[in-house]
Amino acid sequence: MKKITTMVCGAALVLGWQMSVTSVAHAGNAAAGKEKAKACAACHGADGNSASADFPKLAGQNADYIVKSLQGYKSGTRKNPIMAPMGTNLSQRDMEDLAAYFSSQQGLVTFK
Repeated sequence: MKKITTMVCGAALVLGWQMSVTSVAHAGNAAAGKEKAKACAACHGADGNSASADFPKLAGQNADYIVKSLQGYKSGTRKNPIMAPMGTNLSQRDMEDLAAYFSSQQGLVTFK
């Protein structure tokens, strides 16, 4: 019984360590993202709450989703004539910083 408990605890520690390493490796800097997001404000709003239904609200969006979307625009696997050129010049770090900023913002719900 002691051997099984040790194995389970050891596996949990390794899994926990891997999860923390993964999240740290992909963590962006929200303060840097706020500065970089100035270029996004015209369409998505300064805090990611777009005033127009034509542009998605980024505030409160999942950071991983934002990074994957930006990677898609950069690589061309995700098509959008407005976002494609925006993603072209972004580095991986830029994407992570933008994602950290927008995901940390409070999404506003609008009613019509």
